[in-house]
Amino acid sequence: MSTIAWIALASLLSWLWLLLGQGFFWRTDQRLPRRSAPARWPSVAVVVPARDEAEVLPLSLPSLLAQDYPGPMEIILVDDGSEDGTGDVARTLAVRYGGPPLTVVSPGAPEPGWTGKLWALRHGIGLARARGAGAGPWGDGGSEAEKRRRGDGERDGEGGKGGAGAVGPEYLLLTDADIAHEPDSLRELVAAATANGLDLVSQMARLRVVTGWERVVVPAFVYFFAQLYPFRRVNRTGARTAAAAGGCVLLRTEAAGRARVPEAIRQAVIDDVSLARAVQRAGGRIWLGLADRVDSIRPYPRLADLWRMVSRSAYAQLWHNPLLLVGTVAGLAVVYLAPPAALYAGLFAGDVAAGALGAAAWAVMAGTYVPMLRYYRQSLWQAFALPFTASLYLCMTVDSAVRHHRGRGAAWKGRTYPRPRVAPER
Repeated sequence: MSTIAWIALASLLSWLWLLLGQGFFWRTDQRLPRRSAPARWPSVAVVVPARDEAEVLPLSLPSLLAQDYPGPMEIILVDDGSEDGTGDVARTLAVRYGGPPLTVVSPGAPEPGWTGKLWALRHGIGLARARGAGAGPWGDGGSEAEKRRRGDGERDGEGGKGGAGAVGPEYLLLTDADIAHEPDSLRELVAAATANGLDLVSQMARLRVVTGWERVVVPAFVYFFAQLYPFRRVNRTGARTAAAAGGCVLLRTEAAGRARVPEAIRQAVIDDVSLARAVQRAGGRIWLGLADRVDSIRPYPRLADLWRMVSRSAYAQLWHNPLLLVGTVAGLAVVYLAPPAALYAGLFAGDVAAGALGAAAWAVMAGTYVPMLRYYRQSLWQAFALPFTASLYLCMTVDSAVRHHRGRGAAWKGRTYPRPRVAPER
């Protein structure tokens, strides 16, 4: 056989292994596990880190204010150095829509060694814990009307971390400012956590798919994430694979304390996976799946927008290791790009073996992508364009490494994060 035929054979064998041996990553049936109403609904603090989110908050924050959760609940929005009036928008929406009490806290610039989002979560979680001493909806914090008006831009030191004896909420919902929840979202998350004894329940929000580039890139983003962290493996009792989706994480407060989060992961760029690993290492049970009623409303209209989203963390996913980068590029080329190249060789160069092997590998590849396209309600013919999308991701990954070595690292919303001084634990 020719060299291209041997490469096509390697690709086909890789796809057969991915199809059957990688935790059935391509299936989209991991949805919230069985749910039943607890005898007593636990208290929940919703923590929303927000930096320059005035544009999306009117579409997302009302969905939290409209939650029909039966137990005690409050919302803490952490205004992370916004320059577009994010905090004022949040306060205005709270007055307009009512609902559970909302507090806006502004902790100031992150200290060295912290990423912005984890710095914001630190202060939001600290404030929620401190309120166990009597300043939240699970303590003696005054009337509901007084609580709703409590949007006074508290700073670190007023909320703090809570002292000895602070109880705080039993659960924390960590959700991004661009995530919209259906009214029963929190109730369903808590019911799943309590019914199954889970310390962390995370849903991969359904990302926006409207523009042409969003249709090309977004379903593949979730597909590749599931390939790296097969949901079935994450959800298996005693699993070693750990991951979460940072846009929607319900976390038991006691488990967060046991895992020392977010302090233990303060440098993490891929904070959701690091959070899940920390909780799992501390003995917590975690679950991850696809969402049906939790949606990201952030638009990515241009390829450049999607490129920044992926490239800011792609090299961090490879532990900033040049050898892993080379291996990843080679692996992507063999697995995703070799099948169409081999089919081309078969059709136009008369290499029958290469053509047949390339066609078979491409067919298996496309078949594994179909369930994700169905989940995103996209044309199934897009499955055959996966090699093109993979080539984009390959370029984004290389660009992420180049940016890092040029000192631009993981850049997001005006901040650039260098490689962590201490390598994250595997």
